[in-house]
Amino acid sequence: MLKFRIAIVLGALLFLGANELEAAALPGVPASAEKPAEPEPLVQGGLLGAISTSIDDVQDKLDLNEHLVDAWRLRADRAADEVDKLVNQPSNRSGWSIAVDFLTLSGAWLGSFALLTVLGGLLARRLRERRWLRTRQRSQDLLGYVLPYTVPALISLPLTLYVSHFLQASVGRALALCLAYATSSGIFSTSMLLCVVVMFNVGHKRTAARIIREYCPRPLFLIGFLAALSDALTSPQIARQLGGNITSSIAVFTGLIASVIFGLLVIRLRRPVAHLIRNRSLSQRLKQPSLQESLRIFSGLWYWPIVLMVLVSAVNLIGIGEDNQKTLRCALFTTVLLIATVFLSTVLQHLFKSRKAETIQRSSAYKERFLSLLHALLRIVIAIVFIDILGRIWGVSLLDFAQSSTVGRAISNALSSIGLIFLVTWLLWVVLDTAIQEALKPPLNKRAARQPSTRVKTILPLLRNAIKIILVVICAITTMANLGINVAPLLAGAGVVGLAIGFGSQQLVQDVITGLFIIIEDTLSIGDWVVLDSGHAGTVEGLTIRTLRLRDGKGFVHSVPFGQIKAVTNQSRQFAFAFFSVQFTYDTDVDKAIELIRETGDSIREDPFLKYNLQGPLDVFGVDKMDLNGVVLTAQFRTVSGGQYAVSRAFNQRLKKLVDNTPNVHFAQTYPQQVFLPKRQQIDDVAPEHSTVVVPQESRT
Repeated sequence: MLKFRIAIVLGALLFLGANELEAAALPGVPASAEKPAEPEPLVQGGLLGAISTSIDDVQDKLDLNEHLVDAWRLRADRAADEVDKLVNQPSNRSGWSIAVDFLTLSGAWLGSFALLTVLGGLLARRLRERRWLRTRQRSQDLLGYVLPYTVPALISLPLTLYVSHFLQASVGRALALCLAYATSSGIFSTSMLLCVVVMFNVGHKRTAARIIREYCPRPLFLIGFLAALSDALTSPQIARQLGGNITSSIAVFTGLIASVIFGLLVIRLRRPVAHLIRNRSLSQRLKQPSLQESLRIFSGLWYWPIVLMVLVSAVNLIGIGEDNQKTLRCALFTTVLLIATVFLSTVLQHLFKSRKAETIQRSSAYKERFLSLLHALLRIVIAIVFIDILGRIWGVSLLDFAQSSTVGRAISNALSSIGLIFLVTWLLWVVLDTAIQEALKPPLNKRAARQPSTRVKTILPLLRNAIKIILVVICAITTMANLGINVAPLLAGAGVVGLAIGFGSQQLVQDVITGLFIIIEDTLSIGDWVVLDSGHAGTVEGLTIRTLRLRDGKGFVHSVPFGQIKAVTNQSRQFAFAFFSVQFTYDTDVDKAIELIRETGDSIREDPFLKYNLQGPLDVFGVDKMDLNGVVLTAQFRTVSGGQYAVSRAFNQRLKKLVDNTPNVHFAQTYPQQVFLPKRQQIDDVAPEHSTVVVPQESRT
């Protein structure tokens, strides 16, 4: 819908430019008597210059006469004369007799309507007590509107007309008949519309129906009353009694007020009525999805044709002349065209939605994206055709305007160039973005297809953002050039600004260049565990053009600029080693200890969870060294990246259990060495240092 509205705005601009630009030659006038053809305006400055020239030309050629104002001034003067004549003319009847006629007819209508309303209310309450109506709420509501209001309004008006035949023709009689007719019409139209609303009072529509029934009665009565009063005042019988200009002027104002109230009521109730239109039962929605989608779209647009008709009616009431019927006819054609366009757009949407569902199941992502692009282009074409047909309905052809005048050709060429630029940019982005998304998408069968590498996951998102920025910049520059904006100073200024930024922010440039080479050389990728020379360590969560984002073992996130990275230790590439260094005592049987190490390695290889971390058997290197504490034996497993930690923990745990259950194998421990000295010498050596020495009890004696 956004593209549709943009197209309408552009069409409105073309409509303004097309109005009265070409003057037709008068028939029957010789060629020598014709005025010399004015030179076509020179259009410069692209689309903006063409629109500016068109608006200036329209302002020069538009004839702003005051025929409408003069006609209304003349009507007001005549109405004033008729009022003066009506007040001052001699009459055989007095003012009291005229007032009596008015009160008699008004009382006749009011009395008959009140009596019929009371009787209808009693009858409605009596019928509601019947057994077959107790469970039918809608039937009870219909009786509550028809019997007390609709029927009395229909009967009281003929009774009033019958009573009026016994009175002489006078102003009071005419006014009373007008008010009786307007009031009866307002009550009748209100009750009938509320009866229609009651028919929707079922299921989930009850809330919307309740809102409409609570808000509508007074506005609907005012609309019916004013519209009927406007119609009654224009009748010849009333016009002869009160004066043609007086009645026509009052009829125009009452009609305008009724139109305004009706337009405000439609806008106020657009959501409840939309709810009544689109809300259906679940079974109906599932059986008829196309109809449901059409109703959904129509529910959002239903009030626009009505508002348009209200606007045309208001213009028709204000205007004076023969063009009003033509305007009303054009408005009707416009409403039909709008409904047909919405219906065609809905059909296309359903068609492409079903094709898209089939494409997702059977074909590639490229076909899906191109179908979406084709759908968007068709909607734009529909909008352009709608604007052209709308212009022809109102007497203007956009295609003729684009071909016959310099301004039209300039506007059409600029719009065509801009549209072609957007189309090419859109196509490039669809192709490149789809290729990147397909490369990043994991395959459905993980065993049969190759998974995207971490390098691809790292570089392609950055490449996608760079392509987006480049395409947007190129499209913006070319569009501004076609609009008539001089982009040469803009490009020169951008180059100077970029050079100044490059010299002024060397650290930023260093970060960008260093990060670019780190990504190209595949030093690290998203998901790797790295240790930096700055002391930061963690899993790579994200890369930008300037910074590296790490999450350490405690869950903290570190953002490190690439320029501060001098050395990187990547612990997540290809493979790793789970290295074991175990120290035993000198009295340990070394062969038995090596046998326990191998047995532990075999248990690791047979573990259903740990064996997937291994890339080879256990390598036992034997005695690595001997020191004062014991003998050191070493071994290692080759594992996948990151799997060495789980393997090391499991190996240590299992080896500890095996050693504890073997009598000839002991882990080495560091024990303090005891030195035995004579007792007296020990006391003498320690006392000068002010130390406390614990002497056995037998040495004190």
